[in-house]
Amino acid sequence: MRINKYLAECGVASRRKCDVLISAGKVSVNGKITTALGTDVDVENDTVFVDGKRVKPVVKHVYIMLNKPKGIVCTASDDKGRKTVLDIVNIPNVRLFPVGRLDYDTEGLLILTTDGDFANHIMHPSHEVPKTYVARIAGGITESELAQLRKGVVIDGEKTKPCRARVIGEEPAESRVEIVISEGRNRQIRKMFEALQKNVVFLKRSAVGELKLGGLSRGEYRPLTAKEIDYLSL
Repeated sequence: MRINKYLAECGVASRRKCDVLISAGKVSVNGKITTALGTDVDVENDTVFVDGKRVKPVVKHVYIMLNKPKGIVCTASDDKGRKTVLDIVNIPNVRLFPVGRLDYDTEGLLILTTDGDFANHIMHPSHEVPKTYVARIAGGITESELAQLRKGVVIDGEKTKPCRARVIGEEPAESRVEIVISEGRNRQIRKMFEALQKNVVFLKRSAVGELKLGGLSRGEYRPLTAKEIDYLSL
């Protein structure tokens, strides 16, 4: 990258003003003063100083909301050769990673970002960011069974935290249940229904906190708005 662009991305000044600083001998690269305006900087390896102070590019993080389809894994690569979320959200020169995971057979809202602090904030148990799912289960479910879900059921030897659960649709052979949890254990929703001997035939995450998929179709993604990023960072 040309040195004036590098300095501008570090927030030093405009490119034109950075050219003035370079010509004045105020910029050094790897300990050597440079006055050549055409100097290139290796962004990954070079160290650049202006007036004796090291400068680095201002980090511009990326925040993406994806409607993950089923049959996609939430990893950077897969040893079984399956398609990953990064095959869908492929932004050149950007190292994205998913915030938490949706299992292979689950679809819905997944956040991807370059911001590790942001991801840790959302996932940390102390923040208890609620996550809303819609599960389609075989057969019906009684009010007493819903009450068990709400109070917590034992999965993998440990009781789940209290949650919200309600029926939002019923058909002769299936029921649709909306369930809101504040933790994120492995395959938690499926295992909660298994504890009631219910089979989940379809599972979708529809919201993270107040962030909802809206009209985003399967496999589509969009950047989060500044308002959404601020909300999830609280």
